Amino acid sequence: MLILTRKTGESILIGEDIEVTITSIDQNKVRVGIKSPAHVPIYREELYRRIQKENRAAALIGKEEFENLLDTYTGSRQGG
Repeated sequence: MLILTRKTGESILIGEDIEVTITSIDQNKVRVGIKSPAHVPIYREELYRRIQKENRAAALIGKEEFENLLDTYTGSRQGG
């Protein structure tokens, strides 16, 4: 892990297209601004971990549940 010291208003560049700027420092909180291309997703770590957990849980669908969903989907298409 690279550890850098920055003051308010100073930035760090990651590659050529990502800029991380310290916008404010208040007691034990640091506000960070991030400029990046639109195709680069940016998440807070805790949100990213929750998304990963929910995606893993969704991928663990049982065979019976999958077949019920498939029947529901194909049945609604045949009837409509």
